Amino acid sequence: MSQIIPVSAFDCVVFGGTGDLATRKLLPALWHRDADGQVPPDSRIFAISRKPLDDDAYRAFVEETVRPKLGAVDAAAWARFRARLRHVRLDAEGDEGWDALATALAGAEARVRVVYLATAPKFFGPIAQRFARAGLATPATRLVVEKPVGTDLASARRINDEIGAVFDEACVYRIDHYLGKETVQNLIALRFANSLFEPLWSSQWIDHVQITVAETVGLEGRAGYYDTSGALRDMVQNHLLQLLCLVAMEPPRAFAADAVRDEKLKVLRALRPLAEGAIVRGQYAAGAIDGAAVPAYAQELGPGRVSRAETFVALRLDLANWRWAGVPFYLRTGKRMARKTSEIVIAFKPVPHSLFGESVRLEANRLVVRLQPDEGITLRLMTKEPGPGGLRLRAAPLDLSFAETFAGRFPEAYERLLMDVVRGNPTLFMRRDEVEAAWGWIDPVVRAWERGADAPKSYVAGSWGPAAATALIERDGRTWHEELA
Repeated sequence: MSQIIPVSAFDCVVFGGTGDLATRKLLPALWHRDADGQVPPDSRIFAISRKPLDDDAYRAFVEETVRPKLGAVDAAAWARFRARLRHVRLDAEGDEGWDALATALAGAEARVRVVYLATAPKFFGPIAQRFARAGLATPATRLVVEKPVGTDLASARRINDEIGAVFDEACVYRIDHYLGKETVQNLIALRFANSLFEPLWSSQWIDHVQITVAETVGLEGRAGYYDTSGALRDMVQNHLLQLLCLVAMEPPRAFAADAVRDEKLKVLRALRPLAEGAIVRGQYAAGAIDGAAVPAYAQELGPGRVSRAETFVALRLDLANWRWAGVPFYLRTGKRMARKTSEIVIAFKPVPHSLFGESVRLEANRLVVRLQPDEGITLRLMTKEPGPGGLRLRAAPLDLSFAETFAGRFPEAYERLLMDVVRGNPTLFMRRDEVEAAWGWIDPVVRAWERGADAPKSYVAGSWGPAAATALIERDGRTWHEELA
């Protein structure tokens, strides 16, 4: 494992400090960085919420909601982390509590101040502006906002304008936790730190690319948000398009924030409008996953609810540039799928001529980057089977398993990204123009769905989505990766 390098002292102010994101992701991430010795002794964590909690009551709340998720913890390390926690009762939409927050933060104006908005997007602008008006935005303040930034291009621009009125763009960190995953960063290393792949990374050698983010879970208590969002806004606009950018971007001049984000932006701007029939949306029906029965999406919403929200999207994208002309990108994401997996598949072109005869089936090489679970990289090659009696060929994997190659625990994405905020490194965060370019491409699709009368196609929970998603790729003479594996 790499050396743990402590960061400078910081205050982390989490709006929505008693919410799901804070208790599931942010506080565990901060705990692990603290336990590994990366957080300086005088750093503090301020949870902001409307709940009537003092510091001790909030610490008891964290003890009950967060600590059980961490497994075995060192008592002394936990006591140190627990002592960092503070709570400030504050109304983000009103005046109550801002003076108390100012008092709590007073005297530490010189240290890094991370302000994390773990709230609904509609509160991003108002909180940022109130924070600045209260005189709390120091030169070392960094504002972190969660996806999604808006629900369409117009709302994204409005939120960005509201934030931009009080925070310089260099101080705004739009987080997409997928970019903090170790395997995603290894995709960058794979391309640009090795001479083997980059010369092959073009339409001359690559047949197509698949990006899949599949979940087995359903709504998980997010019905109110998800039913107005759907898979296209919730997953494609940010996670999948960001992965597409890392696969397809040109080599940046350096691994530096604006150099990387400039190249990602070029990919988004090169996206062709979706062709007719190039997208499939679905909604899961009742089924079974791992032997357990699961209800349909409509049943999870509640009695009498009818919804056109999509829980599955598959689409074919094309890029209008020299490197990728003629190479289709197949993206899909869905809930209640056959298994949980996130992976990128680079499918190379087949050999131009087989010298082994028609009876020998040659499988085209595939490079598979597994983001979760079982993080790693696999290259499938044609090899000879051992033994006498002729030349028998089969596909076999060259497998790099992170768990086997790198001993120890792998930090979660939020751990890496939070420490990057403290360091002032925005490379793995989205810039305003990236967010708006992605929404600009998504919006026409959403408008077409809203104008049309077609409902999402049904698929059985525990499957790989609607039959139309299989037809989408098979009409091009290709097959989804899990059917080949």
